Amino acid sequence: MKFRRKSSESAPETAQTTPDEADGGESPSGGALAGGPFDADELPDDGVERVDLGALLIATDEKRSLRMQVDERTGEVQAVLLAAPEGALELRAFAAPRNGDLWSELRPQIAADMARRGGTATEREGRWGTELVCQLTVKRGEGTVTQPSRFIGINGSRWMLRATLVGRPAIDFELGESWEDAIARVAVRRGSGPRPVGDPLPVKLPEGAKPVSGAAAPAPQPGAPRQA
Repeated sequence: MKFRRKSSESAPETAQTTPDEADGGESPSGGALAGGPFDADELPDDGVERVDLGALLIATDEKRSLRMQVDERTGEVQAVLLAAPEGALELRAFAAPRNGDLWSELRPQIAADMARRGGTATEREGRWGTELVCQLTVKRGEGTVTQPSRFIGINGSRWMLRATLVGRPAIDFELGESWEDAIARVAVRRGSGPRPVGDPLPVKLPEGAKPVSGAAAPAPQPGAPRQA
């Protein structure tokens, strides 16, 4: 199913009141988000066709295949993957507080998990602020290889998008620019109802998508039990 905003005039003129507006404050979207990724309710008329996956609207191209990471036990979609020979991009969206910075809370958890597993995590400033560039030695066949990954967190309007680059795009920053452009074309549909902070936003499996097992780059999930 393709999703495309036909006209900016179709957007409602006034914001709808949601049960959790008592959180107060303005949406943290804007700034870096002005150029994407977008809130699905504020998607511009940019002419880009996106595959509607529920919580995530993904623009695809001929260079990268769209895949789903599915939990084999429950059948639930855990993440969306864009894959190419040189690497992959894993996308997950989570509920977040209206004025919070969930990415700053999650980043130390990812770094600690990498250290626990014998890897490294280094902060760098990127397109959307502070990122983590990680190296982890993993078993591959009878030997071991070093798997690079780059974690990018983007705080939106009561949601956080976590984008993880794996392979060459994680360490070749010039190559990674086109992958960042793919992140910028993503739209997140958070929904209006209250959700626990850190709760994964539900993604649906479209017809024709290829399920794959195992995460592109496993990391701890955000999950403080408070409402957003």
